Amino acid sequence: MKHSRLLAAGFLALSACSSMAEPIAPPVISDGAESKAAHELTSIATDYVKLTLELGEQEAGYVDAYYGPSEWAEMAKVKTRDIGQLGEAITGLRQRLDALPESDDPLVNARQKFLSAQLRAAATRFAMMKGETFSFVTEAQGLFGVTPELRPLEEFDPVLEEIENIAPGEGPLSERVAAFEEGYIIPKDRLKAVFDTAIAECKARTKKYFDLPEGENFRMEFVTGKSWSGYNYYQGDYQSLIQVNTDLPIFIGRAVDLGCHEGYPGHHVYNMLLERNLTKGRGWQEFSIYPLYSPQSLIAEGSANYGIELAFGGEERLEYERDVLYPLAGLDPDTAAAYWALQIAKQALSGARMTIAQQYLDGEITREQAVALSQKYQLVSRERAEQMTDFTEQYRSYVINYGLGMDMVRDWIEAQGDAPVWRWKAMERLLSEPMLPGDLVEN
Repeated sequence: MKHSRLLAAGFLALSACSSMAEPIAPPVISDGAESKAAHELTSIATDYVKLTLELGEQEAGYVDAYYGPSEWAEMAKVKTRDIGQLGEAITGLRQRLDALPESDDPLVNARQKFLSAQLRAAATRFAMMKGETFSFVTEAQGLFGVTPELRPLEEFDPVLEEIENIAPGEGPLSERVAAFEEGYIIPKDRLKAVFDTAIAECKARTKKYFDLPEGENFRMEFVTGKSWSGYNYYQGDYQSLIQVNTDLPIFIGRAVDLGCHEGYPGHHVYNMLLERNLTKGRGWQEFSIYPLYSPQSLIAEGSANYGIELAFGGEERLEYERDVLYPLAGLDPDTAAAYWALQIAKQALSGARMTIAQQYLDGEITREQAVALSQKYQLVSRERAEQMTDFTEQYRSYVINYGLGMDMVRDWIEAQGDAPVWRWKAMERLLSEPMLPGDLVEN
């Protein structure tokens, strides 16, 4: 995807945010004023964390992770402000932040920009909590800081025609593809062994380039009744809970996908590096909390998806799955190349998911039509299309963070250099600093 279609969202036009003050031009300051500004920024960050915890009490799932002072979390439960006061608090924090001068430290300036973007997203989500609705694109701008380009579904028809050659036969293409993929399901009694092995490989490849915190670890659970296929719940102190949903059959390719995405160098590593370098290293408490509906999610999901490519470049993944995971799952390694070719071809359909979500959430199509279009343009079974539509209903415009986020992260990282070492270094920077979607499109 080209950067020209992406806009870092200056989300001041929403009616929900119309009362917010315009930014104040930064004054020239003395060393004493600089110290005072640093103290005020720390105070704003503390108030931001407490405010986010209170917003989390208003909406389950709003806070994806928190590992700051436990007394702040307890306070949010027993002394929460009413909804009107929370709106005023968002506005007040933005005004205080806008009044701060620029710092001589570029990282401190990045911190201020990060807080500003997170508060802009909080204002959008607050409006949604109060019942306001926005178009798909406007919602994405406000929550995640980008403007997605939505391609007409017809543009994906040539991809379907190419896949016809991979899965020939009678009947709808989605049914033929689903029937083909049934031969690549990991038996339930082998799931743990396959996933343990895949995650260990993802970790080993990440450790070649990253100095991971001592004692870091995760535990894995298999769960049911979810709209997602995998989830990382970061616990703090370099620990994670990784859950894998077994409602639907799990294909062999998902082991590496989820191992990298949820683990290494994905969500687990991202949260660990922020904790080590910013929360503990610099005392920046705002990074001890992760509001799900914020620009941070585009960085998190985009880097987690790109991390799969980074760890398993070219045909390395095919070779690893064929030689290690297929035998472990009891599948025929000689058929690995055919499955690999299909998955590579299907990647060109990823953008269709955003278009289907936009049409459904904006009321242009019914749920049944969304399910049917997901079957056709994502080449999945009806059951999986139902699950994908459940996800869209629950998380709405969040779906942009996977495909669009990955494209933006890939473009930015691969512009840093061709050699693997430079790309891993760029990835480490991305996961360790207060990066925003707009930073990925700036020269």
